[in-house]
Parts: sequence; C-alpha cells; structure tokens
Amino acid sequence: MESSPLFGLSTIGYFLAMVAYIAYLAFRVGAIGKVATGITVASFGAQTVAILLRWKEFYEFSGMSIIRSVPLTNLYESLVFFVWCLILAYLVVEFRYHNRSFGAFVTPVAGMALAFIELSGMSKGLQPLVPALQSNWLLAHVLMSFIAYATFALAFSTALMYLILTTQRRTEGAYLFWSLMLGLFLVVLLAMGIDLLRYEVVGSPDAFLRRFLFKSTFLSYSAPVRLLSYVGAAVLVAALWRFGGALRRVIETFRITPQMLDDITYKSIAIGFPIFTLGGLIFGAIWADQAWGVYWSWDPKETWSLITWFVYAFFLHARLLRGWRGHKTAVVAVVGFVAVVFTYLGVNLLLSGLHAYGGLQ
Repeated sequence: MESSPLFGLSTIGYFLAMVAYIAYLAFRVGAIGKVATGITVASFGAQTVAILLRWKEFYEFSGMSIIRSVPLTNLYESLVFFVWCLILAYLVVEFRYHNRSFGAFVTPVAGMALAFIELSGMSKGLQPLVPALQSNWLLAHVLMSFIAYATFALAFSTALMYLILTTQRRTEGAYLFWSLMLGLFLVVLLAMGIDLLRYEVVGSPDAFLRRFLFKSTFLSYSAPVRLLSYVGAAVLVAALWRFGGALRRVIETFRITPQMLDDITYKSIAIGFPIFTLGGLIFGAIWADQAWGVYWSWDPKETWSLITWFVYAFFLHARLLRGWRGHKTAVVAVVGFVAVVFTYLGVNLLLSGLHAYGGLQ
C-alpha cells in the first residue's frame, strides 16, 4: 500500500470535517458535532498511517537506518507533518475543553495546506539526502521543531481570537493591531491564490514563490494593477477595522470565553517553548557541529530561530514574572508566530545560508 492515496483521503476528510464543523456552529446540533469530530479523527488516522508508510518507503529507498529515514526532509513532507501536528493539537484542545468550535478554524487550514501541495505542483518524489541531512539528529531536531511550530500556530489563532473578542473601541491599540494582522494574513492568501490561478504553475514551488509570487498584484508590471492591489489591501484592512464588531459577535456565538482563549494561548506556548528550545536550538546546534564543524555560525535560519526563541521567552517571562495578561501577551503571541513563519519560509526565500537545502525543492 502506498502513502499518496491516504494523503489524498485525509485532505478530502479535513474539508468534509470543515463543512461539518461549520454546520455544527450554524445549527447547534450535537449529532453534527460528533460527526465532525469523527471525520477529523478518521482523517487524522489516515494521515498518520500515510506518514508511517512514507517513512517505510523512504527507508527502503534510501537504504539508511530507520531513524535517519524519517520523512521530514523537504517542503512537501514538512507541510504534511505540520498539518498532522496541528490537527493533533486541535484534538487535544477539543477533548480537553469539550469545545468543538475551534474545528471550524483549524480544519480549513489543514485542508488548504494539503490542497496547496497539489495546486503548486510540489514534488512528492523520494530524493536522496544530502550528506548534511544523513544524521540521527534529523529525527529529533526536525520532529521537535515542527511540534513546537504547531503549538505556536495554535497559540497564534487563540491569541488573535482573544484580541477580537475583548476589544470594542476601534481606537484601541489592540483593536488596530488585530485588524492589521488579520488583514495582512488574508491579503497574502488572496494574492497567492490569484497567482496560482493566473500562472497555473506546475513543478517546483520554489519557481512559483521566487518568480511568480505577487506578480499578479503587488509586483505586477502594470502600474495600475499595482495601485489597485494596494488600494484593495487597504480597503480590506479598513473593512476589518470598521466591521470588527460583527466578527466579534460571530465569535461570541461559539461559546468561547476570553479566559479559555488566554489559557490555551499560554499552555500552547508553555508546551511548545521547551520543545523548541531543546529540539530546535540545542539539538540543532549539536547537529550543526557534526555536519559543519561549528555549533553556531549565525546562519540566517539560526539567527531567526534565536529571534523566535527570544520572542516566546519574553512571552513567558512577561506572564510568569511580570504578571502580564490579556492584550499584552496576546500581541506577543501573534508577533511570535510571524517570526516562526519567516524562520520557516521567509529565510529560505529571501536569504541564503547553510540551510539552503531545506528550501522548497
């Protein structure tokens, strides 16, 4: 049995779960919520089996040890594993807090991430590892890093929802902050979608991201198109700012309290931070010494990983020692995930360094 059909099945399952969760929120029928949870668990199970099969396939292909054959060596495999971690984190929250409302937010992200693999023509083939990746530290470093990324993504979502739910005056700094961050997030997604539809890029996503990203909008050769893109982005952000109260009222119907959101944000980061510290930084430094003969070289990805670490360290310091709560820590959690995204993708796209092999090929 091959892994690809199961990955496709899990993608469809997450989209079906999204529909079921939205229907549950709309009609508040307990049976629909149970169906949504069941579909999510089944899809998660299918994805888990698919990852294990991919691991077996790579083990047989590479001829290396089972530990060195972990399928986390390219963008395709890392995106799949990130989705797996995100769904796992969501299921823990659902069963811990007995609240299915988050499913309407998490399952679309999972489905779209897996669908992006298909739309971008991302290579799914097994490829030999470069020498630097042929290490037993690959499993610990990459596995723990992505588990931490998933917890940070969950904290980002709950922190943003907290800000939306607890701000009412449009002149508040926190209100302006979430309007801008959510607006920019939606603008980037829309712009990437337009690029994919226009250019229909098949092959390496590196070619798409480097050659075509925002070329239909903000980086278009046409000045009127560029102007229209910036005006449209400003209008979207302004609309979120103007009608944020309606979005807050929608979230209020989910039976999610600010205290619950604040608690999930803190616990997600409290779990993810030590995992990221140990797996992302310490194990990464040990691996770097074995691969390149130096523990730390100020490579761009190393530097941005350290910046990310400092942001989340500041979050925990401010909460535990300074007593910060509410808007302040929520803002830090959002900023931290922006640093995570840049560390994961932005560095490989905009900068060069020793981690170039971890790019988008």
